[in-house]
Amino acid sequence: MANEQDDPLAALRAPLLYRAPGMERVTARRFTYRQTPDGDLPLNVYAPPNLSAGERRPAVVFIHGGPISPELPPATEWGIYRGYGALAAASGWVGVTFTHRFYSWDALEQAEGDIAAVIAYTREHAGELNVDAERLCLWAFSGGGPFLASALRERPAYVRCLVAYYTLLDVRPMASPEDHTDDAAMARITRFSPAAAINPESPAILVARAGQDHPGLNATIDGFIQAALSANVSLDALNHAHGQHSFDTRDDVPRTREIVHHTLAFVRERFEA
Repeated sequence: MANEQDDPLAALRAPLLYRAPGMERVTARRFTYRQTPDGDLPLNVYAPPNLSAGERRPAVVFIHGGPISPELPPATEWGIYRGYGALAAASGWVGVTFTHRFYSWDALEQAEGDIAAVIAYTREHAGELNVDAERLCLWAFSGGGPFLASALRERPAYVRCLVAYYTLLDVRPMASPEDHTDDAAMARITRFSPAAAINPESPAILVARAGQDHPGLNATIDGFIQAALSANVSLDALNHAHGQHSFDTRDDVPRTREIVHHTLAFVRERFEA
């Protein structure tokens, strides 16, 4: 569920369609947040220009989807994340983009560990990165949805909100008949299912779905929305009726910009609460 079209590399190069004043003036600082047997994992940090020494801003951590091939360029180089990183900085925040190792469904725990490591790195190096370590938003895309489950379940105080764009929000429908007879397999599947993790104390969440997306994926989003409503969670649900998967790079129409604009307002409100 990576951001693929007929030409995967062309899809990865596609820029974010939403633009905001000041994005063109933002540049990324590059770091390594984790060293692994697969190589160093990159982290890009986009901050508003001309911040004073020691100034701290809320941060948005962008979680890419998958499973992806390890042969692809790192997500920090994809057009969509270059765009979102710059957009976060132009909005007055710090944008954090990175690559994690969700290479197969067997690698969920590996990718989850990478995501935990990038959040820890961001918070531990908050001064250097101009980040307010107590105000983070996690914004996931596509197959990155399962990695929101832990924040919903554990409710760390520093996670002020969650955003899910055309994301897989319940892995349980993918379980095989064999999985259903294996308690350990079902526990693992449930662990990575945000719809199973949501509870009345979960952070505020915004969900955006693409009406022309894969029906099975949308069914997980719809089920998540119902679970969130049942738990009476603070929820914004946005539907791009004619949108495709990755509508923010593929559908150059007003509704795309409306959804991103609404999302920025949602994040700002939670950061300022």
